[in-house]
Amino acid sequence: MLLEGKKALIFGLANNRSIAYGIAQALAAHGARLAFNYVGEAIKKRVEPISQELGGEFTFPCDVCDDAQIQAAADLAREKWGELDILVHSVAFANREDLNGRFVDTSRDGFRLALEVSAYSLAALCRAFEPMLHEGSSVMTMTYHGSTKIVQGYNVMGVAKAALEASVRYLAYDLGPKGIRVNALSAGPVKTLAASAVSSLKDIFTHVEAHAPLRRNITTADVGGAAVFLASDLSHAITGEVIYVDSGMSQIGVVG
Repeated sequence: MLLEGKKALIFGLANNRSIAYGIAQALAAHGARLAFNYVGEAIKKRVEPISQELGGEFTFPCDVCDDAQIQAAADLAREKWGELDILVHSVAFANREDLNGRFVDTSRDGFRLALEVSAYSLAALCRAFEPMLHEGSSVMTMTYHGSTKIVQGYNVMGVAKAALEASVRYLAYDLGPKGIRVNALSAGPVKTLAASAVSSLKDIFTHVEAHAPLRRNITTADVGGAAVFLASDLSHAITGEVIYVDSGMSQIGVVG
């Protein structure tokens, strides 16, 4: 197994349809040890049974907008594990009203919230967990093609993902001298709780099936496989990259 005994913290698991769930399944299948965060009691009730299902060793509260909670999570992980091999950031949020209508109408508070949760949180986690990371550790985050192209209904989340991808490059530069790799996986559309807020989702699924080179939509297992690669020594010299897992859809130009 590629990840035997590796310790992986996964942020952003919401339910068994989450991309984070597909990643957790794949990491566990390759021998990784898992732990999961949750935000609030409602999410805790979803996360804990999944953690048990996948053999997770512990769960912990952590709102990525709260530096004190992030530091408490880092302290707990250090107490439990000592060091960290894999950090998965699968966290994003924007107000639903800021994903409808026009981007120009995005509220100031909505813009700030989307950028803080979806982009700044990666830097905040890397800063808190850096003392536990080491030569060969892998940090990965989730992004989407709406960061570089207009996707109807993605709006402020596209801007947040663009900031996230830029953050990946700068974090890769900062942490690279220690042998820590930082990358992003750009997944194609998946029917997750978060994706349900994008009004054009149904049309996007149909479009991918009709025009993507592989003529199919992706699954969370597809993303999980790519995550195993990034978490393993097979990607030892890959950092600061955005790797597309989207059936090739990002390579298609104008479709007649």
